[in-house]
Parts: sequence; C-alpha cells; structure tokens
Amino acid sequence: MSPQPQSTIASWSATILRALEAQGLDAQAIAKQAGIDPASLQEPDARVQRMALTRLWELAVEATGDPCFGLTVARFPMQTTFHALGYAVLASATLKEAIERIIRYRRLIGDVVQLSLEEGGERCRFVIDVSSRPGAVPFEAVDAFAAVTVRQARLLHGSRDLNPLAVSLQRPEPPNSAPFERLFRAPVAFAQPTNFLEYARADLERRLPAANAELARQNDEVVVRYLARVKQVGLSSRVEQALIETLPNGEPSKQAIARKLAMSPRNLQRHLAGEGTSFKEILNQARASLARSYIQEGRLPVTEVAFVLGFADTSAFSRAFKRWTGKSPREFRTRS
Repeated sequence: MSPQPQSTIASWSATILRALEAQGLDAQAIAKQAGIDPASLQEPDARVQRMALTRLWELAVEATGDPCFGLTVARFPMQTTFHALGYAVLASATLKEAIERIIRYRRLIGDVVQLSLEEGGERCRFVIDVSSRPGAVPFEAVDAFAAVTVRQARLLHGSRDLNPLAVSLQRPEPPNSAPFERLFRAPVAFAQPTNFLEYARADLERRLPAANAELARQNDEVVVRYLARVKQVGLSSRVEQALIETLPNGEPSKQAIARKLAMSPRNLQRHLAGEGTSFKEILNQARASLARSYIQEGRLPVTEVAFVLGFADTSAFSRAFKRWTGKSPREFRTRS
C-alpha cells in the first residue's frame, strides 16, 4: 500500500472556476495553467492533486487581484459540490451533528486539512487545522471553507441572523478586511495561531427544521462508498464501508472483515495502524453512527437496535450510547 498523491474532491476546483467566470475571467485557461483539465472536473468521482489545487488558488488570486477571493468562492458551491456529504449535512438533526459529519468524512474534502470540534462551557470551536503541511493550503482556501461553513449554518437554521461568536484566522489581515466583517458578522482576528469558528453551544444543539435521520444515514452510506472507491484515502474507509454493510446482521469479527477485503487479519491491523487507527476504533465509529441514525428514525425499538449492532444486551448498548452521545437512547430520541 504505497502512499498516494494527496488530493481533494474535483468539484471544489469547479467551484473556484465558477467564481472566476462570474468575474469575467477565462477560468478554463487558468485551470489548464494550474495543470487541471477542466473537462475532468465534471466526473463525480474525480480528484485533483493537492499541488494542482494550490496552484489554482494562487493563479486565481493573482488573476483577480483580490486577497479576499476565498470569500467570493464561498458563494458558488452547489449542493453536490461535496458529493453526498452535502445532502447528509442538510438532513442532520443539529448543527453540531452536521459539523461532526463533516469532521468524520473530511477526507472527502482533502487529505491535508484536519478538523475538530472543541467543546467548552457554552461555547464550541470548529477548528480548521492546516499545520501538518505548511503552505500546502493557501489562506484563501481556508477563508473559503470557513465562509462556506458559516453560510451553510445559516441555511440549515433557516436564519440569516445565525452568526458565529468569533472567527480566528492564521492569515495576515488583508488591506481591506471589510468583506470578512460583512460575511461573518462577528469579530474576526487575523494572524492568529489557529483557524477556528466559535459558536454558542445552544446554536449548535438546536433542532434543525430539515432534519431527516433516514436521509442522513443513506447519504452517509453513499459518502462511505465514495471514499472506499478512492484509493488515496486508504484502507480505513473500505473497512468502514464493510462494517456498515455487515453490522445490521450482527457484529462482524476482524477475521470476517479481513476475508471480505481479501487480506489477513494481521495485515489488516498493520495497515490500519499505519493510517493511525485500528479495527476496534473504526467499529466503534460505525456503531455510533448507525446507532444515532436508528434511534433518531425511531422505527426500531431500542432492544432491536442493540441486537442489530451486535450488543449482548440492551443495557450494554445503552451504556455505549450514553458514552457516544452523553444521553440515553430514550433521551436522545425524545430530544431529536
């Protein structure tokens, strides 16, 4: 399993091209100059190498002369820009669940960006960490991702007045920072150690009007299948897909999953360790994801959900569910 070139979903590059075209620029020529074939961006499973995307950002900012171009790009994503993840996010029960979904499947977006949600008191921070590869992710790319997140949060809540409490960006302050203030409608600090969006916990946990647990779960499965097809993301996605397919029939063993993937259990564990994870960790994540969906849907009694996910009894499942969500299955279903 040799390392593959770092990449990101091609439709993100297509979003940049739409923003360039809206400004009357020759987006096709700029893409070709960056080493990207514009025609290839129409393929649903296409990926763009990280170096080519970085070059595209550089050329786009140069062509527009706009250091705030990332904020412009944030106006041009489509619901399918992030594959089925866009629909899964739209159907999430809360903004917190939507962010957790983005974090879980962040490899769809790219291999360099690390995402996390830091919770403390009444405030939560959505952290966008690009420190693993200094210079690989341009400032404007982080601007665009943060802006898309804020715009999507307003869409999910159905309110233009939903604003973060604070925004922290590593980028230097541009000569004119007014576009940042207009979009985020919150205090924006530049030249900071970390990129993050800070929200009120109450806003993250409020029930969303378009919540649909079954639709979210179905699109999660589409995302996992997509990731399994993309070799760049490694073995862990294929293991997750195999677990999601087999868990409804009871807990699968490591040996069974290894056979399904045509490898030995020892090699399976070794390659997963090389990706910084383990079979037990992926199994736990798959169980937690399916458990949330089944409980939110409300179609199966808790006893049956426990059985389907391979738990010995309902009490063991309830303890695990509380560990995952902080609530019992009954509380979670009532509040969802």
